Amino acid sequence: MAKTLHITNGDNFTSVLKNLKISGDIITWREMLCEGKTINEVGSESFWKQRYEYLHRAYKVTKDTFINKTLKEYRNLCNQKNQEEIVLWFEYDLFCQVNMIAVLSWLKKHRPHAEISLVCSGKEDDTEKLYGLSELSKEKLKELYNNRAVLNKDDVEYGDFIWQLYCENNPIRLQNAIYQNDSQLSYLSKAMESHLHRFPSLKNGLNELENKMLQKTIQNKPSTKEEMIVKMLKDQGVYGFGDIQYNKMANNLRPLFRSFNPAKLTKTGLKVAKNIQNYYPNIRSDQEYLGGTPKYFFLFVEDGAQLLKL
Repeated sequence: MAKTLHITNGDNFTSVLKNLKISGDIITWREMLCEGKTINEVGSESFWKQRYEYLHRAYKVTKDTFINKTLKEYRNLCNQKNQEEIVLWFEYDLFCQVNMIAVLSWLKKHRPHAEISLVCSGKEDDTEKLYGLSELSKEKLKELYNNRAVLNKDDVEYGDFIWQLYCENNPIRLQNAIYQNDSQLSYLSKAMESHLHRFPSLKNGLNELENKMLQKTIQNKPSTKEEMIVKMLKDQGVYGFGDIQYNKMANNLRPLFRSFNPAKLTKTGLKVAKNIQNYYPNIRSDQEYLGGTPKYFFLFVEDGAQLLKL
């Protein structure tokens, strides 16, 4: 068994990492913990049961797929017990950062004596662009690896702490905690700030991304649903979502669209987009969770960027 274990953020980057010829075993973390209900005991039977139920309901993921893609790789991780160093490869966005702190929480409990280091891509040049790992050259990735951050006990504790708060039914505590970040997890606060913007707005009952989808429709007049999703992917800030998430979002907002091909809003959709009508009673669902919090139990108040418990 190699002295180093690499845990990557997904299959795409695992392929890239294999070509870098960096020594060590590789595990791929195949989850999307930024969506659906989460519980804090990562890897427990209850945890995986909760995750399968969500992924099956939201994305029709079959039990066989879940077992073969996610659980088998997790069991492989459980069998990696002797490496001296564990290197995490994650990115700046919410999708990656939530997975990262879940992995840190698991490592804190199950691999307390391993040296944990982090390669996290984001701001890599003088431009405003934030980079995913797979966008970087081999030379740049090797440079990031050579300069990786060795996490100390406080860094790991902080990551675990934010994970515990993410899984609680109290995002106000999470909001307070992310502004006290003096750890080496430098992209975590910004990512968690975007998470808080996923709660419905006090103004119209839709969250930041749902409102952006309506605004993109009005401003860009996409000729197809696919074109609308592409525009969301290109202008999503630090969320890091994929097309399947935006497709699901579009389907949830379907009653506000007269058509998707071309994308046009109904009269109600236009009123909601202009904050003339509040859509909260129509879209509210007790099945929707953000971490450990029912999505519609809190409202996001833009004036002051505060959460309001209902």
